[in-house]
Amino acid sequence: MKEKNVLWEFFTSVKLAIFTFLALAATSIIGTIIPQNEPFGFYVENFGPRWATIFKYLNVPDMYHAWWFVSLLVLFSLNLIACSLDRIPNVVRILRKDNLAVDIERLEKRGKNRRLLSALPLEQAADKLRGLLAGSGWSFASRERDGGVLFFAEKGGWTRFGVYTVHGSILVIFIGAIIGSIWGYKASVMIAEGTSTDQVYARDERHTPIPLGFRLRCDRFLLTYYANGMPKDYISDLSVIKDGKVVLQKRIEVNDPLQYAGLTFYQSSYQPIDNQYVIYLKNTTSGAFQNFIVMPLRQMRWEEENVAFGIVERRNPNMLGQYQHKIWFSDGKGSPVSFWVSENQPVRLERPGATYTVEVKQRFATGLQVAKDPGVWPVYIGCTLMLLGLAVVFFMSHRRIWIWVRPEPQGGGCRIVLSGNANKNRDGLEKDLDKIESLLNSSNELQVQGG
Repeated sequence: MKEKNVLWEFFTSVKLAIFTFLALAATSIIGTIIPQNEPFGFYVENFGPRWATIFKYLNVPDMYHAWWFVSLLVLFSLNLIACSLDRIPNVVRILRKDNLAVDIERLEKRGKNRRLLSALPLEQAADKLRGLLAGSGWSFASRERDGGVLFFAEKGGWTRFGVYTVHGSILVIFIGAIIGSIWGYKASVMIAEGTSTDQVYARDERHTPIPLGFRLRCDRFLLTYYANGMPKDYISDLSVIKDGKVVLQKRIEVNDPLQYAGLTFYQSSYQPIDNQYVIYLKNTTSGAFQNFIVMPLRQMRWEEENVAFGIVERRNPNMLGQYQHKIWFSDGKGSPVSFWVSENQPVRLERPGATYTVEVKQRFATGLQVAKDPGVWPVYIGCTLMLLGLAVVFFMSHRRIWIWVRPEPQGGGCRIVLSGNANKNRDGLEKDLDKIESLLNSSNELQVQGG
């Protein structure tokens, strides 16, 4: 008698699978409820010194990288691999089994057999049956057995591997998660309008700088409001600059990020820059355009257009939070003028020989969350495999059908016995048997009738 391998039995245990699965689910809930990667003071303030110390000891603030959480993942993975290796050989034996060597007496005694009679002798009935079944879409094999002929066919044998596809998909997802945790990172950065950066800052206590390998510029930030004055949406126009050239431009907003070089930049926050504004000037006659960062009561010049301008006064915001700015403007043609401009509301200015549009807005810094996750494609592949595996497990089955043809002792002719087996979805098997029975009953050459 073969001795039991205690270690192997431990890793192939269903109890171990249930324990690790529930432990991972419970700890994942904890990691969702408790904010991650916050400074220690945050946990002291929100949970108290005692719990904050326990969290630090167990590495709860960075739980998904904690040694004990990774150990649970490894244990669950080993359990999946061991269970699969333990059971796959049995599946292979079932698929390689000689189904024409089945015990015929057991086939005839099955309660849900279909029994038919044919007036043809055995050899003719078997030949007609071969031709009939060849055009039915089933691939049949046959063998002479015990004075008769036994036919066998099967469909969906490969579906027995569906559950192991699910096992494999979980492992692929874990591999993707590990790749992302080792070579990926999450960071953030604030970029003022009109400026660029070539680095972001890790979400750790030191805010470690991380070089991008290119420059990211914020060309413009837009803030829209609801009718009650609450912020509605915030949008950033970003440019990616590589080797001094703009290689990509995109307007991003919440849930519509910029992706470049394996990095994803999400719109996450914004911050007004005190006492700084952006003025957009365009000569609609010539098409010339320029934007300027302006401080109140300071004169600015647009040299190419020989234009001087500045903000000389500011009014309190309206219901939408929009300020009004009084602009002084001179282009050396006619007398200087002053006029009021509401934020984000362009004003048309007619001057001798040219027409300008003037737009004023508060200057903002856009807050971006940055994510690098090289394991995202393995995760996507794993999720796809899981969906396919689950579809196979729940909606497909391995169906096997036998047709036993033997001479009828009394009255001549032969008896035909239909029998089947399925590892699941017995209703589907019954439908297959009904179809084959209808096929035989519809054959005038075979001359069958219910027996």
